[in-house]
Amino acid sequence: MNVLIIAELDKGQLAPATLHAVTAAQKLGEVDVLLAGESVAQAAQTAQKISGVRKVLTAEATHYAELLAEEIAPLAVALAENYQVVSATATAFGKNLLPRVAALLDCPMISDVTEIVDGQTFVHPIYAGNAFETVKTNGRKVVLSFRATAFDAAANEGGNAAAESVATTPAQNISRFIGREIHQSDRPELTQARVIVSGGRGLSSKEQFDALMTPLADVLSAAIGASRAAVDAEYAPNDFQVGQTGKVVAPELYIAVGISGAIQHLAGMQDSKVIVAINKDPEAPIFNVADYGLVADLFQALPELTAALKA
Repeated sequence: MNVLIIAELDKGQLAPATLHAVTAAQKLGEVDVLLAGESVAQAAQTAQKISGVRKVLTAEATHYAELLAEEIAPLAVALAENYQVVSATATAFGKNLLPRVAALLDCPMISDVTEIVDGQTFVHPIYAGNAFETVKTNGRKVVLSFRATAFDAAANEGGNAAAESVATTPAQNISRFIGREIHQSDRPELTQARVIVSGGRGLSSKEQFDALMTPLADVLSAAIGASRAAVDAEYAPNDFQVGQTGKVVAPELYIAVGISGAIQHLAGMQDSKVIVAINKDPEAPIFNVADYGLVADLFQALPELTAALKA
């Protein structure tokens, strides 16, 4: 079985999430990686070194520069003839692109795959992660998005993939790139961080969120996350959001502060290796998934924790 992974690029560099997709795709067969953009030579060299990749396909054109799904989808469809599986990681990029590819190919799509049983059978979460569904497809082709946190990252060295330039597809001109607002931070990227400290509505205000979460994150060299309630209340920017409608994370340590543990939030962090919860409500659902729980007033507990870690 041949598998095509549509790689995600970040400022011309190969996004780390692609490494997780390679690990998943290797369970299905031979893996090729497609890089589409305006200038992809450097990213292609990186992709060629990934262990387990057979071939790196490159397509360079101005209309691919911003990775618009409307432009990349026809390219993926044009290449799909030689592949039984077309895939990407279940990031915002993959979630936007792959349904279009599946529709154009008129084939089934299975999203957020967390386990591969065989070439036709896959497991993915439903009901905001409260249940897992096993799906079998008999389609000639299938489009898959892989949940990055469910698969280890492939080694980014040791590979020696062949490189091949492929024909570009014409510009569709049905959408245009206007702008991108990205929160700049020196902290680790949320989905790649080893440690995450995440705040909820219990922090009461943006000022309290910043005053309490930032020192804790600094001492742990951690990324900062937030619940949807905290983001909606404008305590934190949107790209901090962890949950079903935010980012799915699985760090080695996840500290949830003032987060009740709604289903929507748990769906984004319940695969974390160790979960620590701080909440004054002993009945908060977050304690059901926490490895360690502290029932306390966060406004007292958090400064004490931060001071103890600095000592």
